[in-house]
Formats: sequence, C-alpha cells, structure tokens
Amino acid sequence: MSPTVRHLDLSLLLLRLGVGLVMAMWTADKFINPAHSGAVLQNFYGLPALGSEVFVVFGVIQAVIVLLFVTGTFRTLSYGAVLLMHAGSTFSSWRQYLDGFDNLLFFAAWPMLAACIALFLLRAHDRLLSVDALRQSRMLTA
Repeated sequence: MSPTVRHLDLSLLLLRLGVGLVMAMWTADKFINPAHSGAVLQNFYGLPALGSEVFVVFGVIQAVIVLLFVTGTFRTLSYGAVLLMHAGSTFSSWRQYLDGFDNLLFFAAWPMLAACIALFLLRAHDRLLSVDALRQSRMLTA
C-alpha cells in the first residue's frame, strides 16, 4: 500500500470519527436534555414544542444512523443521512451567520459540512475500519 493511499485511508477515518463525535453528542443531547432539543427545534426550525418522548424516538433513529456512519456501514445511506442532517442544521442557523462575531462558534458548522460532503463523495475510498470495506474484501476473496 502506497503512502498516499495510507494517508487517504487515515484522513477519511479521522474525518469520519470527528464528524461522528459531534453527531454522537447531538444524539446524546436528545436523551439527556430533551428540553434543549425542543428549544432547538423551536428556535432554529420554527416548529412547535414536542414532548420529550418524541426526542427519544428521534434520538434512537439518529443513534442508529450515527453508529452506521462511524462504523462505515451502508456508506451511501449513512453518510448521506449524516450529510443531510448536518446540512439542515447548518442552513437552519442562517440568522446566526448574520451577526457572525457574536456567534463565532456557529461557523464551525461550515468546515464540518465540508467534511460531510468530502466523506460522502469519497465514501468508496473510506476503507479503514469500515464494515462495508471489510464486507467487500471478503466478497472478493470468496
């Protein structure tokens, strides 16, 4: 394996784990502090308050997606779902970008969105510690 391939493999793994960590924290928030998730839904998406039970269901669905994403399983589906979730979050925060210097942390969403896009576009090359890549290599050797 060439150094370039090893660097690509490691870079994609680190992007996947970094994005996965952020998504896991947002998922955990739905279980630990569903009131915060309700406030986010109201403030950024303009939707009415929902009961905490709804956020537990959302959290379970999101946890499954994030687990698939972090393990590199069903890459097209899981990477696409994470990309869509993060894009929705990034674009729904548009008001914060208008007053950027009072909301600097919101700008961290943009490089993460770029990482999500890169991971989706390069998903076939994301092989290190990927269930899909392991499954594919087993099929080739069988």
